[in-house]
Amino acid sequence: MHPVLFHLGSLFIPTYGALTAAGVLLALFLAQRTAHLVQVDAAEVWNLCVLSLFAALAGERLLLVAVNWSVLQLHPSWLLGLAMVHHPLLAGAGALSGGACAAWYARRKKLPAGTVADALAAPLALGLAFEQLGALLAGSGYGTDAATSLPWAVTYTSTYAARWSGTPLGIPLHPVQGYAALAFLTLSIFLLVCLPERRQAGDVAGLCLMGIGVAVYFTERWRDPEGRGLLLNGALDGPQVAAIVLLLAGAVILRERKKSTVRHEAAESSETQNEIQGQS
Repeated sequence: MHPVLFHLGSLFIPTYGALTAAGVLLALFLAQRTAHLVQVDAAEVWNLCVLSLFAALAGERLLLVAVNWSVLQLHPSWLLGLAMVHHPLLAGAGALSGGACAAWYARRKKLPAGTVADALAAPLALGLAFEQLGALLAGSGYGTDAATSLPWAVTYTSTYAARWSGTPLGIPLHPVQGYAALAFLTLSIFLLVCLPERRQAGDVAGLCLMGIGVAVYFTERWRDPEGRGLLLNGALDGPQVAAIVLLLAGAVILRERKKSTVRHEAAESSETQNEIQGQS
């Protein structure tokens, strides 16, 4: 595949980073559209997304620095190479720090949490689809050995894939990142269709969590288990445990709520916007 998108002299642009950045931009623009659909301030949603993105990146980098602190003290220049490291624990740290920042900002600005979460559901799934597409091209999070007769198997030959992600070269592998990308893209489209028809605030966010959980749980069956934290004698790995947690969290959010209805949160959103306009 193609871990390097293109070269600019001695500078090269990694495909993973480029596609992930493209996915983030598309998700941000889609979030503006979904914010209008649920009648929440699009500018505040934009600010929330940008701040949460920086918080997620900071959380990931801080974890990497903390884990590798003793090595970095001996080789400070290796700090520049941390951007090439991809691991499920990093994704978890980024999700926690980004989610905490989003919750803080929504509370500070008095935004209706369930409505904002609904607006961000489809953009999040779209961003994950692009991230997995970048991982497919880069060889990150590679799949298990595939039969040579599998027509859609991928074989990596670039030394960058082996150096950055430990990807085995010259071996047909399941394109599990492609499976995940298709699942997340389908989920994003499904959530967009469901958004105008939601019965209560938070329903689309709950469906998003459950959809991500299902996608992660099943695609992990074809992902190489190296470094993914096998549990119960290999019956589950770390991402699958996280997927189960997401499924349960989504189910809790989808439960019927007497007070937290779409109409109630829409009224709160209108009141908040009226207060902002009155202050300005």
